[in-house]
Amino acid sequence: MTAAGTASMVKTLAHVIEIAENNINMIQITLPDGSLREYDQPLTVHELAASIGSGLASAAVAGRVDGMLVDCEHMIQANARVSIVTPREPDGLEILRRSCALMLAMALKQLHPTAQLRAGSELGDGFYYEFVVEQPLLPVDLPLIEARMQALAATNHSIRRQEMARTSKALSLYRLGDTDYLTTGPQVPATRVLQAFALDHISGTLQQRIYGTCWSSHQELQDWRIPPQVMVVSMDDRQATYAQSVTETLRQSGIRASADLRNEKVHYKLREHSQTVPYLVVIGEREEAGGFVSVRSRNGANFGRMEIEALCQWFNQPGIFAAGADAIASKRAPTSDA
Repeated sequence: MTAAGTASMVKTLAHVIEIAENNINMIQITLPDGSLREYDQPLTVHELAASIGSGLASAAVAGRVDGMLVDCEHMIQANARVSIVTPREPDGLEILRRSCALMLAMALKQLHPTAQLRAGSELGDGFYYEFVVEQPLLPVDLPLIEARMQALAATNHSIRRQEMARTSKALSLYRLGDTDYLTTGPQVPATRVLQAFALDHISGTLQQRIYGTCWSSHQELQDWRIPPQVMVVSMDDRQATYAQSVTETLRQSGIRASADLRNEKVHYKLREHSQTVPYLVVIGEREEAGGFVSVRSRNGANFGRMEIEALCQWFNQPGIFAAGADAIASKRAPTSDA
């Protein structure tokens, strides 16, 4: 072989090695549809979303990397399966509500600087925050607090995870404005995505809670405001998850259902909703343990215990709501009280 031929072969081999090394160093991202994207350096979840499309980047509230939920700022360092989380899916909506709780805390602190913030989180269809103030707040104070939250959303404050000595696997430190909050993550990247929310309740006197609802769109918020046919009422905080799952099951079967998960006495909640809601589904410790619910009408008729499937079937009988609960109180529902 001539010297020129040898040099050419060496050059070709070097080029092949360079390509191979580049391929080894490339980060391969597998998307939910099975497609593969390659990147020559680490990138954040948000940067990945932006590389797919600007609309997706604007809607992103978190990412799912190899099955784990992470913030949009999370850096993808190696090959992974990644999906972009938006408010249109349950996990995204939960993150939206969790961040609304932080924005409520920020609004409270701005309007009441001496307030002692306790804790807040997502809860059912919304969120809450617990706090202490010198002069207890009243329901008439809610519109002003909600207006401040709207202003904070419009200002588009960033929400950033802070480095901290790990004290809890469940909690992380996030900064909103000039305040750090020890809370659950992920959180939305900025407040601009928090648009469709409302405050609806305040409870307590010494230590108070403000409750609100949050949705991915104003249309969903308006739909939520339509009076429900069924109100699911939890006895206390311990049944909140089960009560919300029952509510979702009723909705999936075509029933207009809402859940009252407030930390209030159950008799107070039942008395309040019996004024306007045809049916009340009560969930306590026994109901959750047995996988059933207790059902009554607004006029006090007790239909006993029912399994969820039987409950959905009964509510879907023709005319069950059109007739009104008072008119059909004598019509015994199928129960598990045999």
